[in-house]
Amino acid sequence: MAQKNENRDKYTYRVTWSEEDAEYVGLCAEFPSLSWLAQTSEAALKGVSALVHEITEEMRKNGEPVPEPLATKHFSGKFMIRVPPDVHRQLSIEALEAGVSLNRLASAKLSH
Repeated sequence: MAQKNENRDKYTYRVTWSEEDAEYVGLCAEFPSLSWLAQTSEAALKGVSALVHEITEEMRKNGEPVPEPLATKHFSGKFMIRVPPDVHRQLSIEALEAGVSLNRLASAKLSH
């Protein structure tokens, strides 16, 4: 059980300013529907972290699957993307002119 509780601290949190709410908003990438508003960025982070802990505990009690933290998830480095044929053609031309593979060109563009 301790291992499961440790995962809440491995989730991907972000705090940003909400102009609309005139407060900081704490977010968690693995739980995009959750947020926490607060007057300080520290309170927003603490609030969303506590909320994630509460939600994951409830999910466990109900036998629901709990999202794996992105930090502990294995990524293969491969994914497929679909683009319009004209974009595919243009990228292929760019790759040929640069003397690199289409994969290397796309990877370089995505890295920027």
